[in-house]
Amino acid sequence: MLAWYRAQQRDLPWRHTRDPYRIWLSETMLQQTRVENAIPYYERFLERFPDLASLATADEDQVLKQWAGLGYYARARNLKRAAETVVRDFGGVVPQDPERLRALPGVGPYTCGAIRSIAFGQQAPVVDGNVRRVFSRLLAEKSPPDALLWRAAHELVVGPDPGLFNQSLMELGATLCSPRRPDCRPCPVRDACRGRATGDPSSFPEAARRKPPRAVQASCAVLRRPGRPSQVLLMRRPSKGLLGGLWELPSHDSLDSDGLAAAIRDRSGLLAEPGDRLGKLRHAFTHISLTLSVIEFEHVGGRLRGRPAEDGSRARWCGPAARRDLPLSALMQKSLRLARL
Repeated sequence: MLAWYRAQQRDLPWRHTRDPYRIWLSETMLQQTRVENAIPYYERFLERFPDLASLATADEDQVLKQWAGLGYYARARNLKRAAETVVRDFGGVVPQDPERLRALPGVGPYTCGAIRSIAFGQQAPVVDGNVRRVFSRLLAEKSPPDALLWRAAHELVVGPDPGLFNQSLMELGATLCSPRRPDCRPCPVRDACRGRATGDPSSFPEAARRKPPRAVQASCAVLRRPGRPSQVLLMRRPSKGLLGGLWELPSHDSLDSDGLAAAIRDRSGLLAEPGDRLGKLRHAFTHISLTLSVIEFEHVGGRLRGRPAEDGSRARWCGPAARRDLPLSALMQKSLRLARL
C-alpha cells in the first residue's frame, strides 16, 4: 500500500503540509465535497484565514462568505467555534490528546483520526466513505458494521508513518476502488481482496436505499428600499438549520404572499405588500427538492428593527457592494439575478 501510494498519489495542496490546522481544514472541506471542488475553496480560505488565530477572531459572516457554495455550512460554523476554543483554551495549539480533540465542535472520530495520524504521526485509525468501501470489498461484507470497520482500521494503522498509511487507504478508495467500476488490475491489495474473488467487487458494499427528496415550495421577497431601488432587504438566517447563518431575501415556507408579508413584519419591523411574481427557481438540496417563488414587494410602512431577533437572525438594507461582502447561497444569487439586482 505504501509503495503504491508513494508512486501514484495525486498532488493535492494539503499533502504538502503537516500543519494540523491545514489538515483539519482539508478534512472538514472534503466531507460531502469532491476533491476537485474543494481545492479552490481550500486555497482561498487559507489566503483569508492562514492560521487558527485569524479564523478565531474573524466575523462569522466573513467565514461563511469564504465557504459560500460548498454547502453544509455547519462545517464552517463548527470550524470557527473550534478555532475559538483552541485559541482560548489551548494557546492556539491544536491538542494532540484524543479526548480534548474530540471535544472540539465538529470533530468526530474520522476527523480526529485524520488529524492525529497525518499531523501528529499517531497510530489513530480513520474510516470514511472511501475506507468503508475498500474494507467492505477486502472482507466481502455487504453491510459491514461500523465496529468491524473501525477494528480493522485500528489493527492496520501500525508502523512508522500511520498518516501515510491512512492516506493510502483513502486514496485507494478515491481512485482505483471506485463505487461503480473498480479497477482491480493495478490494485496493490487485489490478491487479498475477497470481493474481487467473487467476480463482482462492485456489489460490495450493498448500496443504501435513499429516500426520494421531499418536494417543498417556498417564496422569497424582493423588497426595495424607498428612494434607493438598488438596495434590497436581506435577512440573516438563524445559525442552526438549513443554510444557517447565511443571508437571504426574506423567505417563507409556503407560496402564501400574505404569510411572507407577515414574516417580513415579524422579523424586520417593516410593512410590505406583495406585487408581481418575478418567476420560480428550482434547487436541489440533499433531502429536499425546492421550488422557490420570487415575488416583488412594496414597502408601505414601518421602521427597520435594529437589534437581532432572539434566534440570531437580523435584517438590513443592502446595496450591490454590501451584497458582495455577505455570504449568500447559490439559490439567493440566482434570485437576485432574476430580480435584475
